[in-house]
Amino acid sequence: MTRLSVNINKVATLRNARGGNIPNVVQVAIDCEKFGAQGITVHPRPDGRHIRYEDVAALRRVVATEFNIEGNPEPSFVDLTLKVQPEQVTLVPDTHDALTSNAGWDTKKHAAFLRDITQTFKRKGIRVSIFVDALPDMVRGAAEAGADRVELYTEPYAAQYARQRETAVAPFVAAALTAAECGLGLNAGHDLNLSNLHYFRTEVSGLLEVSIGHALISDALYFGLEETIKKYVKELEI
Repeated sequence: MTRLSVNINKVATLRNARGGNIPNVVQVAIDCEKFGAQGITVHPRPDGRHIRYEDVAALRRVVATEFNIEGNPEPSFVDLTLKVQPEQVTLVPDTHDALTSNAGWDTKKHAAFLRDITQTFKRKGIRVSIFVDALPDMVRGAAEAGADRVELYTEPYAAQYARQRETAVAPFVAAALTAAECGLGLNAGHDLNLSNLHYFRTEVSGLLEVSIGHALISDALYFGLEETIKKYVKELEI
């Protein structure tokens, strides 16, 4: 079964809008796991506009399933991740001013850098996933860099899903086959939701994990957090 990792960045965004500690991101992570999530994802950025570096350390002490830290591997992020030692680090090439992640790595252009940073994390026993577009060459480049997994950037799929879902999913089916040929595990994330998740899960083979934040937290405003997580877990069942 594909694992659901809940990205709790939006919870921290709400907290930071008012100051203080409401909602409490640590308690939300605990509750997500209690309600059925099989992982917790955070994406700390240097400006601290949602998850802060101190949140990451606090979460490491309580996450009992699988902790995934994603972000651009600049020095402060690398130091934090090596100190916290999550089960997985997901390398994302976002810039400081990016509203959200909007592209995967060019694993050919940045081959040497990705190879070096991947080995830095793997020496500490941290599984490395590289965020890529659904392009076979980019998947192969991640394998050549020594990654354990790739995370497919699924916004293009989500954007086209309502118009022509077969066309939308086709590149991801091909990328998944390439990942399997390269011996890579497969993750996916970005704009997956209750409408498009099940079809993606059934069409894309070997999917180990999805990371979902914005849509899931938004749905929780209507359904409640517990019911929402149960709905997402159900969508991942075949």
